Amino acid sequence: MVRKRQEQVLTKRGTATRQRIVETAARLVYEQGARGTSLDDVMERTGTSKSQLYHYFDNKDALLRAVIQWQTKRIIGAQTGAIPALDTFEALKRWGDMIVASVIDNGGRGGCPLGSLASELADYSEKARVLLGESFDLWEAEIARGLDAMKVRGELAPAADPGELATAAMTALQGGKLLAQTQRSERPLRLAMDMALENIARHLKPKRGPRRAR
Repeated sequence: MVRKRQEQVLTKRGTATRQRIVETAARLVYEQGARGTSLDDVMERTGTSKSQLYHYFDNKDALLRAVIQWQTKRIIGAQTGAIPALDTFEALKRWGDMIVASVIDNGGRGGCPLGSLASELADYSEKARVLLGESFDLWEAEIARGLDAMKVRGELAPAADPGELATAAMTALQGGKLLAQTQRSERPLRLAMDMALENIARHLKPKRGPRRAR
């Protein structure tokens, strides 16, 4: 029976140790998969003992949930750091280019850290599935927030649904990354992102030209 962990107030050193364990576990999971990564692997790579590891995490599932949270913050942080607001069509195009560039840099290997975890864990751990769903919701919300701002400014048609457009874009991203990983080519992702942007472009209101003097 898994014991309930009391709320911990970590020291600065304890916080750093926990963070190091999570980041190392995230790299291992990305390289080997969640099921292919054991706690022994994490202990060996981090140089921590079993008692140290269990001081911060009750079990492997708890560590994996921490990995999901870390990857979510990292991905959204990198996106907002590069493009603070996806509130123009030009910013959305830069976002699409950034996603494709990340796959080119990796040679198509690895896939999406969150997408890979979802594929492995969604049918294995209900807690992980729920947490991953929340992670994708947060990611989508960044896209939807920008689209909503465009709609408020009158750049999107009144009937456009920012939430649905964001979901479609995320679906294209995840499917494109999976095929890019399988084919070791950025082409499927580029096609998917272009289609997602074309879908958004269909909802853009035509720009009015300057009025002619009568």
